[in-house]
Amino acid sequence: MSKHGFLPAAAAVGALLSGVPAGLAQSTEITAKSRSNPGSQGDAATTYPTRSSILKVPGGRIYYEVRGSGPLLLMIPGGPTDAGVFADLSRHLVDRYTVVAYDPRGNSRSTLDGEPEEQRVDVHGDDAARLIEALGDGPAYVFGSSGGAQIGLNLTARYPERVRALVAHEPPCVMMLPNPSEALAQDEEVHDTYRREGLEAAVHKFMAMSGLSEEPAKADAPPPVAPTPEAIETLNRINGNMEYFIAHGLMPLSLYVPDVNALRAGHRVVVGLGEKSVGQITYRTGAALAEKLGAQPVVFPGDHIGYGSDADTFAQILHRALVDH
Repeated sequence: MSKHGFLPAAAAVGALLSGVPAGLAQSTEITAKSRSNPGSQGDAATTYPTRSSILKVPGGRIYYEVRGSGPLLLMIPGGPTDAGVFADLSRHLVDRYTVVAYDPRGNSRSTLDGEPEEQRVDVHGDDAARLIEALGDGPAYVFGSSGGAQIGLNLTARYPERVRALVAHEPPCVMMLPNPSEALAQDEEVHDTYRREGLEAAVHKFMAMSGLSEEPAKADAPPPVAPTPEAIETLNRINGNMEYFIAHGLMPLSLYVPDVNALRAGHRVVVGLGEKSVGQITYRTGAALAEKLGAQPVVFPGDHIGYGSDADTFAQILHRALVDH
């Protein structure tokens, strides 16, 4: 299966991570021809148009998008996702920040110079530092979610002069758990399943392990709003990134150990947890990290992707967490 081949399971994960209703992504690839639903944030898009660019870095190219006005806010997506998952959240922040979201190397529009290899969190951290330096408006506020939160932790520990404050939303810091062996074994099983049975079987297992499986819609629930072409394009890119993530990203991210001493010394890290994520693995890993940092976590609306499902409230809490810290 090629990187861009369509798999129902991968599309379901992509739908959940990008905010597209999963029912629209079950059997055939979604195209950008669906109805547009601009929503209430059209004025922000007009007032603060998006500018995109490419930064050349050792071994690859980093695609990034800039919108808004104010102090620099770098947004780092995690796993197989890219800058597109922060589109709604960004629209609620552009009047207060210059929001920069990017595709981590190897994902979507951030291409590699050579063949894919095991991801290294240090390299991702270097990319983020280079991007802040290239933009010239640092130190930056930083928001990272999931694996992007791990990149943010690495960036903050190794380049403290580049970071004003970091909000790390549900970082999957498995090694922070009192006993990480069970969680590591689950991740290893996903990776082994990929090698034995292929991508779709591995994605099914990953969904179950991560608590990403979507609950069936209630009979009296209103029909889902048709996604925008922007959201559909994001879904399709995430679908194309799934194999790279499972094959080369899952285990390195699981084994990453944040430098707690360096992070504690800086006093600039806030750990965010979703109010609907209680009991899920990323809630537990985030809570374990917050405890080691000696910091009270901040509760955000929604679950692991609350930044998409309740972007307005999420943005308000994110702004307070950044400026108050």
